Amino acid sequence: MDFDLEFWLVIATAVCGVIWFFYWLFTRGREVKKEEPILVEYARSFFPVLLIVLVLRSFIAEPFRIPSGSMLPTLEIGDFILVNKAAYGVRLPITHQKLFEVGKPESGDVMVFRYPQNPEIDYIKRVIGVPGDVVKFDNKELTVNGQPIKREALGEYEARDQRNVIRKTFRLREMLGDKSYDMLVVPGSGGRVGEVVVPEGHYFVMGDNRDMSNDGRMWGMVPEENLVGKALLVWLHFNWNGDGINFSRIGTIE
Repeated sequence: MDFDLEFWLVIATAVCGVIWFFYWLFTRGREVKKEEPILVEYARSFFPVLLIVLVLRSFIAEPFRIPSGSMLPTLEIGDFILVNKAAYGVRLPITHQKLFEVGKPESGDVMVFRYPQNPEIDYIKRVIGVPGDVVKFDNKELTVNGQPIKREALGEYEARDQRNVIRKTFRLREMLGDKSYDMLVVPGSGGRVGEVVVPEGHYFVMGDNRDMSNDGRMWGMVPEENLVGKALLVWLHFNWNGDGINFSRIGTIE
C-alpha cells in the first residue's frame, strides 16, 4: 500500500464523512438548539469537496507534472498534463483493484504507470509493444513483429534536461502502426541491443528521447496492474529553470 496523496485523500474523506454521519445519526429526531460543534461543522463543509476531488482524481482525470526530458520532444520539462484514469479500466483508489474493463493500451499511446521497480513513483512513456508483440531494438533502429519502424528526418533539436543543460540531438518522425509522433536520438552515441517478446498482461514502453530515457530496455515490462492512465493533453507549462510559463504548450500532446 502506498501512503501517497491518494491515500491521505481517502482517509480525510472517510473521516469527515464518518464524523458528519454519526453526528446526524445522534441528533436525528431531536431538537438541537446549540450550534454544531466546530469539528462537525468543518467535517460537513469539507466532506462534499473532498468527495468530489476524490472521485475526479481516482476515476476520471488526474494531473501530473513532467520532471525530466525522457519524453522530449512530445512532453517538455515543466509540462502539467491531464491523464485519463478510466482509459485502461476503472480502478479503486489505494488498492488499484480493477472494477471493470474500459480499454487497453495501444501501440503509440503515451501512458502513465507505476514504475515496476518502485510502484510509489509514476512514470510516463510511450507504448511500443502490446501483448504478443516481438520488439527488437538495435541502437537507433526499432523493429516490431519483423517490420522496421519507418522514420522521417526532421532536423536538429536542442534538448534541455532537468539541469537546464542543452544537448544537440536529431529529431525524427516515427510511424508506429497508425500513429505518428516525433522522437529524438543523439547522433554518434551508442544504444542498447536486444529483443523482447511481450507476454500477456504486460506492455513494453520506451521514452521518445531514446538515448536519454530510463525505460523498458533497461528494466523490462510494465504489468497491467501498474497502469494508471492515458495522457490527454498539456494544461499548463511552467519550468522555473527553463522557459518559465509557455502558453503555446497548452493543449498539446501526441
